Amino acid sequence: MFLKSKNSEDLSDQDIILLYKKSNDPELLGRLYSRYVALVYGLSLKYLEDRERSKDAAMQIFELLATELHRHDIGNFKSWLYVTSKNFCLMELRKQKSLRKKEESWLMNQDEFMENPQELHLIDSIENPEMSELLNDCIEKLKKEQNQCIRLFYFGNRSYRQITDETGLDEKKVKSLLQNGKRNLKICLENKHVR
Repeated sequence: MFLKSKNSEDLSDQDIILLYKKSNDPELLGRLYSRYVALVYGLSLKYLEDRERSKDAAMQIFELLATELHRHDIGNFKSWLYVTSKNFCLMELRKQKSLRKKEESWLMNQDEFMENPQELHLIDSIENPEMSELLNDCIEKLKKEQNQCIRLFYFGNRSYRQITDETGLDEKKVKSLLQNGKRNLKICLENKHVR
């Protein structure tokens, strides 16, 4: 091979790229990697501001070279690699920002998802009038706050936050009352031999 006959340090980036396009020899990518890993890592660190993420980014960028070198005619490899690395880091930051926004949105609205009025539960699955009457009797036997929260949540389709606003109860207390109320309803219905 050309690398054996000529000192590999004497090869230009262009020569290495041309040889790689012909042979797909990963050793050639290794030559480019060793020349430019500090540049790519430094650039990644500048944008990502995290050493481990920057190391990962540098590896991923060089892995991209295996396909990207075949797809592009590159005049100045160092400039092309700089722009490619910068774009990669900017895309990573966008993904991170998007993920962070989704997490923040979920955290802000988690009370809407924690208890879903559509979930399958004895309260939701009752269709016949006799069963409905038994359930209503059991709800009436609940403590006042449990009764109120169960009715607002399941029959009024209110969220935790809405129940908190309407009753003045703490949100943790509302969650606890709902959980205990559901358990007490199940016990009551089982005692009435309803399954």
